[in-house]
Amino acid sequence: EGLVTKDQALLMVDPKQLDDLLHPQFDADDLKKKKNDVIAKGLAASPGAACGEIVFTAEEAKTKATMGRKVILVRLETSPEDIEGMHVSEGILTVRGGMTSHAAVVARGMGACCVSGCGDIKVNEAKLQFTVKGEVFKDGDIISLDGSTGLVYRGEIKTVPATISGNFKKFMQWADERRTMKIRTNADTPEDAARAVSFGAEGVGLVRTEHMFFNSPERIKAIRELVVAQNVEQRQIALKQLEPMQQGDFEGIFEAMGGRSVTIRLLDPPLHEFLPKAEAESLEVAKALGISVEDLMAAAANLHEFNPMMGHRGCRLDVTYPEIGVMQTRAIIKAAININMKHRAWKLVPEIMVPLVGEKKELDYVAQIIRTTADEVIKEAGVKQDYKIGTMIEIPRAALNADELAETAEFFSFGTNDLTQMTFGFSRDDAGKFLDDYYSKHIYDNDPFAHVDVNGVGKLISMACEKGRSTRKDIHLGVCGEHGGDPVSIEFFQRVGLTYVSCSPYRVPIARLAAAQAAIRADVKSTVVAKKTAKKTVAKKATKKVSAKKTVAKKATTKTVSKKVAKPVAKKAPAKKTVKPVAKKVATKKVVKPAAKKVT
Repeated sequence: EGLVTKDQALLMVDPKQLDDLLHPQFDADDLKKKKNDVIAKGLAASPGAACGEIVFTAEEAKTKATMGRKVILVRLETSPEDIEGMHVSEGILTVRGGMTSHAAVVARGMGACCVSGCGDIKVNEAKLQFTVKGEVFKDGDIISLDGSTGLVYRGEIKTVPATISGNFKKFMQWADERRTMKIRTNADTPEDAARAVSFGAEGVGLVRTEHMFFNSPERIKAIRELVVAQNVEQRQIALKQLEPMQQGDFEGIFEAMGGRSVTIRLLDPPLHEFLPKAEAESLEVAKALGISVEDLMAAAANLHEFNPMMGHRGCRLDVTYPEIGVMQTRAIIKAAININMKHRAWKLVPEIMVPLVGEKKELDYVAQIIRTTADEVIKEAGVKQDYKIGTMIEIPRAALNADELAETAEFFSFGTNDLTQMTFGFSRDDAGKFLDDYYSKHIYDNDPFAHVDVNGVGKLISMACEKGRSTRKDIHLGVCGEHGGDPVSIEFFQRVGLTYVSCSPYRVPIARLAAAQAAIRADVKSTVVAKKTAKKTVAKKATKKVSAKKTVAKKATTKTVSKKVAKPVAKKAPAKKTVKPVAKKVATKKVVKPAAKKVT
């Protein structure tokens, strides 16, 4: 209607309001009736509203979901082996974990409602129940979750589905016209990738290969055989089973992305995460693997770490077990070759990302494994296939030595989840227990896992960007941590000049709008600075003119004064005849000659 400009319209909308368009919400009238039914509050880890029967295991979630029943999965905390149960649940409620915990990250990726870090509830998994403020909730009871507020309600609250109109598409087109950063997505399945493309994703910034191992019983068995293997030969047997599975997954994601850029991270978590945690499940797993429970427990004990987050994971796995890196590289390159043969116009170039690098020699070692393996596969296929090798910047030491890493890495992707916890020195899964005290006492203003810490983590990111560009001018710089979908953090990423941000599929529209707003504000700021500079220049010139006029006036005044002063002196001079010779003598010897020497 011409009342506001496109830029003004874009700035008027809070990006987080888009969550209401993309996720189910509670019916407003029904929610008012249930306002006194709040039983607990946790972290608003993944937006949306959900209600269903309480279940305490992933298996029970799958069983009830196949019967058409809606379920809420309640866990102390989730792990990769809960993935299938999470997929079929309406919502997820956990006692432990923060905004970047496993439950939060996976739920956001799936677009499922999640409340994490809800310490108000006390779960008793043996009795299949939890208590809160003396009230007991058993398996099968109905509860409702609000992932946008972190509130948990007793009973059922009606929900209304997400609705997207044609105006939304037009509005997002305006945003795309203004932003300068690319928006990618974090996707682990072809379905996630396709969903992200429908939301406007321009590539995949992170494929977490470990999540693929829990998609079927066959995959879980194969990865566990790898974990309990006693030697290289046994590991090779397991890896031969896994390679075609991984290749198929990569082909599916490449296909879904239609030739867009895809960054695949090599195996990252510590191997013990793939083993069962429950003792009851160990017997079943041992039987399936054809080993004794004692051998399984021994393998688990051997892999046990006091601090797994800083332990044997990421690139360290490829240093210890290079055959894992070989298998994953073969799967990636073979998948890329097949897709490029099928779609010759796409010219797909896979980006292979090495995680948890802190030392250039580490990166060089793994990069050599990748190159040797990739070149061998390409030679066998008799085709031309390009690929890129990059690294995640998630250890402070990597940021400090980014110029060295850029000699090998063709791109950097900031893993801000780990970079934040390693910089602050606290775990993202445990920090929620004490951070509220820090907020109430004004020590921290914001959750550093929700909004990037500009004064600490931000300085490391800025430094890494500068150092990386100093070595490799055309290096691509992105972020794949959860901050990639946070509007406040995106504003900072715009300032440091990142190439792209990557976030979960349902956060893609939010990132698109936030990136547009960041670009608009940057333009406004540069315009204001330019105007101020211009004003200062004009003022400076005006000052010079005034100064020049004052100088001219001063000279004129000096001449006038000189004339007035000179006349009396001239009149008095003849009266004192004895003065004249002395004046000439002084002028000739002491004034004129030294003056001539000084000029020369």
